[in-house]
Amino acid sequence: MEKIINKAKENNDKYLIFHVEGGLGKNVASTAVVTHLKMKYPERKIVVVCSYPEVYLNNENVYRVYRVGVTPYFFDNYINGKDTLVFRKEPYYENNHIMRKTSLFETWFNMYGIQYDRKNIKPYIPMNAMQKTHIHEWKRQKPLLVIQTNGGPVAKDMQPHSFAWTRDMPAMVAHEIVKQAGSKYHIIQICRQNSYRLADHVERVDKNMSNFQLFALLLASSKRALIDSCLQHAAAAYSLSSTVIWVGTDPKMFGYDIHSNISAQMPSGNVKLVDSYLFDFDFNGTYHEFPYFENDIIVDTKKVLNSLRL
Repeated sequence: MEKIINKAKENNDKYLIFHVEGGLGKNVASTAVVTHLKMKYPERKIVVVCSYPEVYLNNENVYRVYRVGVTPYFFDNYINGKDTLVFRKEPYYENNHIMRKTSLFETWFNMYGIQYDRKNIKPYIPMNAMQKTHIHEWKRQKPLLVIQTNGGPVAKDMQPHSFAWTRDMPAMVAHEIVKQAGSKYHIIQICRQNSYRLADHVERVDKNMSNFQLFALLLASSKRALIDSCLQHAAAAYSLSSTVIWVGTDPKMFGYDIHSNISAQMPSGNVKLVDSYLFDFDFNGTYHEFPYFENDIIVDTKKVLNSLRL
C-alpha cells in the first residue's frame, strides 16, 4: 500500500524542463535564468538539459541535470503523461536579440515570461567543500593577476585559428599588462595551447582541467583581466569585479555592470562582411573580416591599465 501511495505522489509531480546548448560561458549565464524560473514556478521540479551539467550539480534550485544527448528514459520520466513545462528556445535567434534591441538576458527572460531587471540578474555556480579546496592549490607567494588571453575550447583541433580577433585579447595589451604588473603580481595566463606566449615568468595554463579548478583560480586571484568568455560570467557569479576587454562582441549584449568593460575602438577599415549572416562577425574571427589596419589602435591600453590600477 505504501508503494502505491508513493507512486501516486510521484505521478503528481510537476516538472519544468530547461534546455540550453552552447559554450561554457553561455551555460554559466543560463544559471541566472534558472534562479528566476524557480522563483516564478516554485512548485515545479526543474530538470536541466545542458552542454556543461557540472555547472548545475550543486544548484539547489535544480532537481535533475542531464548532458545534451545523454537523456536515458527522459520521455517516460518527464514527458509521457506528466505535468511538465518545456522551455527549449534559443535566445540567439530571437528577433530582438538579432536586431540588438535586447541583451542576452533580457531576451531569455522575455522568452519565458520572466520579469527582467538587469540589476537583479547574476549567475549562480556554488561549489561544494571538495571543489573549494582547489582555491588553495592556486595560492602563490605573490598575489595573483589572472589574464585570460584566449577563449573557447582548449584543444587545438577545436579552433580554426590560433588567435580569434573577435574575442581574444590583443597581444600588445597583454604584454603591457605583464610589463606593468610583473614585479608585484604572480601572473597566470589562461589560454589555448596554440595561443601567443607572454614572458617567461608568466605561468601558463593551456591544458584541460575541471571547470571548478578553473573557477577556483578566479577566487584565488587579486586582479583579473578577462575577455568575453566563460571566466567573465563566472567572475560575475562570484561577485569578482574584473576588467573585461571586448573586441568583436558587445558588453551591453553579453556583459555585466559589475565589471569594468572596455570595448574596442571603432575600426577605420571598410571591410565587406561577405560571410556574415544574422550577426556581424563570426565568433571564431575569420581573418578576411578583420576591420582594422596596421596602424589602428584596437584597444586603448591605458584604459586597461587604469582599470587594473597598474
